[in-house]
Amino acid sequence: MSSEFLIEQNKNNHLYFSVGNIKYAVNSNCVLEIIKLPLLDYPQKLPNNIVGLMKYNNFVINVVDIRFYLNIQPEPYNTTNEVLIIKTDETIIGIIVDKVEGILPFVASKVDSLPFVDKKMLIDALYKFNDETIFIINIFSLENIIKGNDSFESYDVQSLFPKENEAQALMADRAAQLIEKEKFQFVHEIYTKDKFISFLLNNNNYGIKLQYIKEVLKDTTISNVPCTPDFIKGIMNLRGDFIAVIDLKCFLGMKPDDKDEKKPLIIVENEDLTLALQIDKINELFEIPDEVIPKNSETSNCYDIIYNEKVHTILNIDRMLKDKRLFITDM
Repeated sequence: MSSEFLIEQNKNNHLYFSVGNIKYAVNSNCVLEIIKLPLLDYPQKLPNNIVGLMKYNNFVINVVDIRFYLNIQPEPYNTTNEVLIIKTDETIIGIIVDKVEGILPFVASKVDSLPFVDKKMLIDALYKFNDETIFIINIFSLENIIKGNDSFESYDVQSLFPKENEAQALMADRAAQLIEKEKFQFVHEIYTKDKFISFLLNNNNYGIKLQYIKEVLKDTTISNVPCTPDFIKGIMNLRGDFIAVIDLKCFLGMKPDDKDEKKPLIIVENEDLTLALQIDKINELFEIPDEVIPKNSETSNCYDIIYNEKVHTILNIDRMLKDKRLFITDM
């Protein structure tokens, strides 16, 4: 598989998420970061289509709820809500969502474009996945709507946010952490960082560069295969392709789980191989400046970085997928 193909495929990767009972998606190239809902600022003269303001990387950005633009009754938020930090050509926007579901490569043949799309239509296409419809958001239309002078029905958006002291304190702490992080970043870094997916293994933080990730799945059936190494959980059927599922804990020399429960899978690939890596929990999508990455990162099996005051071990997927244990040779 050529590097050009991987680059092209990455353009089609979409991050999909739930808002209520409906699933939406945005191109993953537009996503800077995913954070838990912080305490937002709400000036008196804020337009009705903006639910709050947030300080992010020395910017003050608008935070929106797409339900306002789709005439859907908004539901109250809580501390488990997440905010997608989205970049367009001209601005940065925060979108409140209920839950990030994963990352998928959108196959062109399964994308149905909507007729009569104009620059102010938020949804411009649909995608079919596992008998579900995912609505694809046109980020640039969203940008035009926010910048426009369209009138929206007045709504007490502050009533949507939790008022309990404990929830307020938690969100205030998240907002303070964002401001603290700004001290170590510069505005131009937003466009020069590398993207990573972080995840948990035994409560330790790990990461993989997004360019190697084909998709992330949260509920997949794995078929056992006899007479295989301990680190191989089995195989899975990914739209007709059979892929080996690796217990990443076992592969890295950790104690595997005794519980036989379904866990998230990260599908990774390079020019040599495609594998599914079983992990404990997906954390977030984040970006780090190039200068934070060690100079020997390409020749090391893994390396450590500090993000949000936590150590993350970044796996070198190119080297991992060349590991001799993953290949069967004739005796």
